[in-house]
Amino acid sequence: MLEVQNVSRHFGGVKAVDGVSFSVKQGSIVGLIGPNGAGKTTLFNCIAGAIPPSLGEIRLDGKEIAGLRSHAVCRLGLARTYQIVRPFNDLSVLDNVIVGALNRSRNIGRARKYAEEALDMTGLAHARDLPASQLPLPGRKRLEISRALASGPRILLLDEVMAGLNPTEVETAIGLIRDISKSGVTILIIEHLMRVITSVSEHIVVLHHGQKLAEGPPAEVMKNKDVIAAYLGEDFVA
Repeated sequence: MLEVQNVSRHFGGVKAVDGVSFSVKQGSIVGLIGPNGAGKTTLFNCIAGAIPPSLGEIRLDGKEIAGLRSHAVCRLGLARTYQIVRPFNDLSVLDNVIVGALNRSRNIGRARKYAEEALDMTGLAHARDLPASQLPLPGRKRLEISRALASGPRILLLDEVMAGLNPTEVETAIGLIRDISKSGVTILIIEHLMRVITSVSEHIVVLHHGQKLAEGPPAEVMKNKDVIAAYLGEDFVA
């Protein structure tokens, strides 16, 4: 469904992403992991159209999307969330999600319907009339996901949606990710919590210093000596 081939993104002399290739099958959940500064969010930005790649190809259902603007990528069926949530604080929860739905339909009635469906899925329907500023962090995280879902994605990129959550909130978020997957949405997820990645992902891609270090099933990747060294240091490699 999604093909990333030899993608690089340079900022002057810095290679934030350097020749990364992988693919995401339709209906799967793929984890993207790596130490801080590995290039994960930069790669997300290239895929979702926030910035163009310096080199390489990105295809969605065989269509080249590298270099397209983010709204155009979204209309093709790829949406993403952001590490730092920034809702429109003066708007209601529902109106925040309608903003996302309007990229799917310019008809306000239809956009409202899509927004309400997204809020039902994420468990925020009860807060639809609240100002977004009144939501606690877990609610703002769900609002971010709701806004992305309302755009009607076939593939959803989740960027550290667990950050800042306590263990109970993490378990709830894991359930939401599984529900989204069961609804037919393909997922590519960045996450630092290994128990989250290993419990929801069918396949994991590891980045380190902008390059792909390893990929494969979770059990295989977690035993990889290079992966262990990248996360914990050479002293932890048996």
